[in-house]
Amino acid sequence: MAFAFGFWYALPLLLVGIVFLVSYVLLGTVQTAAQLIEAQDLDGAEKRLNLTLNPKWLYVTNRAYYYIMKGSIAMQRGQESEAEDLFKIAQNLKLPTDNERAMVQLQLAGIHLKKNNWNKVKIIMRKVKDFNVTEPTIQSQIDQIQTGLKNRGALNPSNMRQAQQMGRSRKRRRPKMR
Repeated sequence: MAFAFGFWYALPLLLVGIVFLVSYVLLGTVQTAAQLIEAQDLDGAEKRLNLTLNPKWLYVTNRAYYYIMKGSIAMQRGQESEAEDLFKIAQNLKLPTDNERAMVQLQLAGIHLKKNNWNKVKIIMRKVKDFNVTEPTIQSQIDQIQTGLKNRGALNPSNMRQAQQMGRSRKRRRPKMR
């Protein structure tokens, strides 16, 4: 169009193209990858995230979401060490709300629970207590981990009821007197 009618007629199209290019560089493919993760298409989401030119060029919050999604994909594929590294990168970036910060901390706590590193889980849960979590699903996960830490070696109430129904109790029985 610039060759046929002149530069000024093509300027609006060039500006639109530049805006699209800048938004692609700053925002990446994070939004569309999140939609694919919601649809449980992990391979498609990973391919979409790999279309991002350079994660370091992304806007800070999108960069954090990029690393959270990459870490979630690695966790679901059983690559805990890679997921831990990605979540630590996301933890050091600026997340907009306490819900996201708590979510990253809970993912790290889950990794350490799989490794049976209870001291690290306690440290992480102390950090999570400082956050103002408003989302009920995250709050329920926090409560589950807290009760798991309290009852680490003991039977939880649901298992105790099942054991009593089966005729077993937690107390040691005395031997019969002769």
